[in-house]
Amino acid sequence: MTTYMLRFLLISAFIVLSLATQARNILVSSLPELAAAVRLNHQTIKMTPGTYRVAQYLNSDSVQARLERKEYAYINFIGSHNKIILKNVHFEIDTRLRELLRHPIHTSEIVVGGQNNLIEGLKITCTGNGLSPGGSVIQVAGSGNRIRNFDISVRGSFPYGYGDLFGKGGPDVIKHKKHSGFLVTGSNTQVYGCRLTMRSYGHGFYIQQNAANIHFENCYVEGETRTTDDVLTETLGPAFDVSFRTWTANREGKFIVTPGYTKSLCEDGFRTYGGISNVSFKNCTAKNTRGGFELRTNNGIRLENCTTIGTERAYWVGNGAIVKNCKGDAAYGPLLFVEGSNVKVDITFVPTNSDRKVHALATIQGHNNKVILSKSGKASEKRQLPILVGYTHPEHGESMSPYSEGSCTNLYLANKTGMPVVVGSKAENYEIKPLDSVSTGRL
Repeated sequence: MTTYMLRFLLISAFIVLSLATQARNILVSSLPELAAAVRLNHQTIKMTPGTYRVAQYLNSDSVQARLERKEYAYINFIGSHNKIILKNVHFEIDTRLRELLRHPIHTSEIVVGGQNNLIEGLKITCTGNGLSPGGSVIQVAGSGNRIRNFDISVRGSFPYGYGDLFGKGGPDVIKHKKHSGFLVTGSNTQVYGCRLTMRSYGHGFYIQQNAANIHFENCYVEGETRTTDDVLTETLGPAFDVSFRTWTANREGKFIVTPGYTKSLCEDGFRTYGGISNVSFKNCTAKNTRGGFELRTNNGIRLENCTTIGTERAYWVGNGAIVKNCKGDAAYGPLLFVEGSNVKVDITFVPTNSDRKVHALATIQGHNNKVILSKSGKASEKRQLPILVGYTHPEHGESMSPYSEGSCTNLYLANKTGMPVVVGSKAENYEIKPLDSVSTGRL
């Protein structure tokens, strides 16, 4: 065989292989078509704009068949290397489907199980108040996926209206059935421009199962709040039925709803679990959630230009976290909990006119930490919110609960908030500026 012929055959084989793997363009206009298309690989899939009701797709026959197959996800994007365009596409999900499919605990409804997909533009609205034992609206389980510009409204939990006053999954005074928003369990996931509206007791964006290398950018999550004073006016319902008994003790040691506080009705805006690593957040916002950024993982947490508004606790970080150019208020709870070591924090405190009970601006424990707390603008905060050095967060992070002392060494704290600093007996080798803001002793 001549050299020319060999080159010709190699080039021909390359062209055939390229054509075989080249992405196909597919237009779908129904949920069955979409569900079939996203099982394949190397495609560009576009869906006709419109509103699609998942209940019509999961008719009674397919529900029974799914139960027999133990297939609980409504749609599973199991294909890989796809570009899926869902702009102006709206899924309506009746939460009663969760009861029909009798989900196992922590089962998600829309699953991205494939790898290296780009999916953008989808709006999802949950309707009704169907219940199941946990789970999220969407789960990104495969690796290397990018999710852009999703807008998800979450409903469907019990009880709703109390936050975690009566428990959060055990131990409970009232047994919860949660419904969360956006779960990431696949590594190398990127989430851009996604918005969650939480009207359910559950997490907003959260990461589990040792996922690594996760990035969130321009994402927003918003819950709603309720005062404990309002809860105490109830004359019937779940809280009344348990005589307003809480699962954590208040500052007087009583297990009872205490007036003067404000609770988020959902869980955390952005949350990590377990041994995840290398998670970053840029230009993200949490509003009216329990925790804004509860990131107690010890493996490479990075936040930049993030914001919290009206949370029960804004930023909660563990070992090695870097928090840069972020801001938040203390309207309903503390701005910062540091419980790890080798942390670098730069946060701006935004004063409010809140009259809610808040017992600290921040608590700091751990070793070799650098914390810079500034204040936004010229507005003043009418409440005295001490920065507690050598103190732990209150039990379970609950604002009504008391603080304890904890070890704190080799701390550098720049306090530019105008708030006092209280140093506990377990703190040592610290540098705090300015010195005239510091007092020592027990609370």
